[in-house]
Amino acid sequence: MPSEGGYLETEGLEKTWRIKQETISHEVDILSRRNQHDIILPALGPYSIDYTSNGRYMAIAGRKGHLALVDMKDLNLIKEFQVKETVRDVVFLHNELFFAAAQKKYPYIYNREGTELHCLKEHGSVLRLQFLKNHFLLVSINKFGQLHYQDVTTGSMVGSFRTGLGRTDVMQVNPFNGVIATGHSGGSVAMWKPTSSAPLVKMLCHPGPVSALAFHPNGHLMATSGAERKIKLWDLRKFEVLQTLPGHAKTLDFSQKGLLAYGTGSFVQVLGDLSGAQSYTRYMAHSMAKGYQIGKVLFRPYEDVLGIGHSMGWSSILIPGSGEPNFDTWVANPFETSKQRREKEVRSLLDKLPPETISLNPSKIGTLVAVKKKEKKTKKERDAEEEAAVDAAKGITMKKKTKGRNKPTKREKKKHEIIEKAKRPFLHEQIKEEELSRKRSRLSEEVELPKSLQRFAHKKTVT
Repeated sequence: MPSEGGYLETEGLEKTWRIKQETISHEVDILSRRNQHDIILPALGPYSIDYTSNGRYMAIAGRKGHLALVDMKDLNLIKEFQVKETVRDVVFLHNELFFAAAQKKYPYIYNREGTELHCLKEHGSVLRLQFLKNHFLLVSINKFGQLHYQDVTTGSMVGSFRTGLGRTDVMQVNPFNGVIATGHSGGSVAMWKPTSSAPLVKMLCHPGPVSALAFHPNGHLMATSGAERKIKLWDLRKFEVLQTLPGHAKTLDFSQKGLLAYGTGSFVQVLGDLSGAQSYTRYMAHSMAKGYQIGKVLFRPYEDVLGIGHSMGWSSILIPGSGEPNFDTWVANPFETSKQRREKEVRSLLDKLPPETISLNPSKIGTLVAVKKKEKKTKKERDAEEEAAVDAAKGITMKKKTKGRNKPTKREKKKHEIIEKAKRPFLHEQIKEEELSRKRSRLSEEVELPKSLQRFAHKKTVT
């Protein structure tokens, strides 16, 4: 595709992080300007948000029980309803028709019309939800530190186990391999798959509690934030720190083009790897109204938009260069029709991956394992090995035993047994080889070639 994503460019002594949203809104087109908005609902916050994989729809969840679905293309409210209990998190399933909400006692699944479809009582009181779109697995972690994997196509519980690392609400999915990472109060990050109750990796990232974590879309870069006011960038191929940045983050998120946004208090900072050398520097900054407490930042796919869920509602700001400009309609189509959505749903169900395919290195799946053939030993090598084994057996010193058990005949008998034991594996090998040669000779005798091929057969010499 010819179109390329643009970034903010400055001249002279200007700095990109000093450019405000008001300045950007004067320079962009009308459609882009519509993506800048603040929805203030102080009575129902703080708010959590989630986007569909194509970026067209947004789900909103207020802590006081407010759930809503918004079409971001037309800015139309599809459905909003009140569940009248605490809602901690919200996540879309495979498309905008279904979404899951982590409520006070259990997580619930709703459809687009706001009808309750399922109550997942096995999950318990859930703090955070994630959805693996390639595996159709809904993942939750509850207040007791239990991790649950549920297949939304069959309803079966694929995995359920205790993390053993205490209560946490820091959980993210790696888009590259489907591995779930959880951040804990001890400063460790653990990575999980549904087929193992033990973590695949457990790495100590911070001296204090982990407050947020996020994965780069390529899956090889992880950002973590700790209570000691440091943000660390990790290379997951080596499990090494690439960069340590000052700052505290309550929430982190990577954009499709690799920009990193973090929010703390009423301030949002966006970092960019503009040099391409995985060295993140300040790119943009945005200050909310004083007193707003940011709960979640999330980049909207295929748009240069950052969604912010905070204590007084939710907001949307423009971040030039954050979204992928060229979308693949086979992967995610922001303009898909209902017919295309149905076809995509069927296709994705046919392509659904089993939970066993989740691993740290998914590229290993489908590769061939090189099996080394055992080289046949020559007769001389075998005889030499046998002699060495017999000599080693002869050199064994016998223990001196009590009176009556240390007779020369008994000692000689014991030595003979040790030598026989050393010879035994070589004798077994010899017998097996003889049997194989006999079988081959029988088969060659039994197989009669047709008359047309008999003249090519090896004739036995008569002596």
